[in-house]
Amino acid sequence: MSTPLKGRIRHSVCAWPYESMPLDTFCKGAKEIGLESIDLLYPDQFETAKQFGLTCAMVASVSDEWNITRGWNRPEHHDDLITYYKYLIDETAKAGFPSVVCFSGNRDGLDDEQGIENCAKGLQRLLPYAEQKRVNIVMELLNSKVDHPDYQCDHTNWGVTLSKKIGSDRFSLLYDIYHMQLMEGDIIRTIRDNHTYFSHYHTGGAPGRNEINESQELYYPAIVKAIYETGYKGFVAQEFIPTRTDKLSSLKEAVLICDI
Repeated sequence: MSTPLKGRIRHSVCAWPYESMPLDTFCKGAKEIGLESIDLLYPDQFETAKQFGLTCAMVASVSDEWNITRGWNRPEHHDDLITYYKYLIDETAKAGFPSVVCFSGNRDGLDDEQGIENCAKGLQRLLPYAEQKRVNIVMELLNSKVDHPDYQCDHTNWGVTLSKKIGSDRFSLLYDIYHMQLMEGDIIRTIRDNHTYFSHYHTGGAPGRNEINESQELYYPAIVKAIYETGYKGFVAQEFIPTRTDKLSSLKEAVLICDI
């Protein structure tokens, strides 16, 4: 039986911290906690989620060739990225899921203005296809301080500037609270000021990216309340690395913390 949740927040969880667990076991546990979604699944995993009545609010895009370090900020990647993302868009649309994540790529000496220009040119070629298929393309904000050295979309302002330049309802940002705490802090003000550009949220304890309880510095009930007060109707997805042997107990705790 699902945990009775309050219904103000739609809950999801990223799959990768639970990869040691069979996917069907994980989906069953997530459903019992009361989640509606599993984030960052690949097309060959969609059916398993659906069997448990779960959606995938954010489809994964990292592959052997295309990863966080190699993204849209290099024009020489655009043709191949468009081919790859059209495949992901097709699979996402067929499954009835809403969004696919994307990444800027690393700077590797590229200045921020040129990186924005390059990302915009490539994504503007892809977005008419995304519009046709009614799928969103969402770029994730990540920290370049600890986890993803040299990643270019590492500040809210960079992502918002790109969003304004692209100017499409099918493009938006994934605001990862853990990553942006490391880079910027001032989480609640940033959400209030920029929420129109954010279509998805990820959590994580800072520092360390572990449980979001009193062991870390962020106070998630206030953060999630601020998200809710913007009128947000999307998902808040847990993306912390559990330290407990019983990983699902950590997940349940996090969901209840965010269930304002």
